[in-house]
Amino acid sequence: MTKLQPRATLTPELVRGLLSGETQLRALFGLSRPQLAAMAAQGHQVWQQGRREEALRVFRALIALDESLYYGHAGLGLAAMCTEDFAAAEQHLRTAAMLEPNDTAVASNLGEVLLQRGRLEEAIKELQRAAQLDPTGRNPGAARARAILQGIASGVAETSKTADAKK
Repeated sequence: MTKLQPRATLTPELVRGLLSGETQLRALFGLSRPQLAAMAAQGHQVWQQGRREEALRVFRALIALDESLYYGHAGLGLAAMCTEDFAAAEQHLRTAAMLEPNDTAVASNLGEVLLQRGRLEEAIKELQRAAQLDPTGRNPGAARARAILQGIASGVAETSKTADAKK
């Protein structure tokens, strides 16, 4: 990992902006949104390689550098989901979904987390949203959401049949 070195001159305006929250920390390091997106891609790549701790450091750094970008929240949400910390996963994924409502993977992951937390109606809405975000049917997150929705529908149909048979 590359260590970040401050690039901006600490002016009173920059310090005021940082302290007030009007300016993101990335300004101090001269990082652009595309550079942060590249960092997020690197974090996702190392996550897929199984280098979980390194990926978590990247996702945390992204949030520290610019909390208004969804990448870090999406990454930490996925990480929490994988460790079955569904409360933390929901928190990060909701933030990510608020910041970037058109990310299919975030919507799908949030739907799964809500399902795990027993909130069926909310889960269905998020899973449907994920499916709607991919009208071409090519996105893996949307495909997963569709499969989960089919599973829910099958379960409901089976429960209905069982209830009818008992009558």
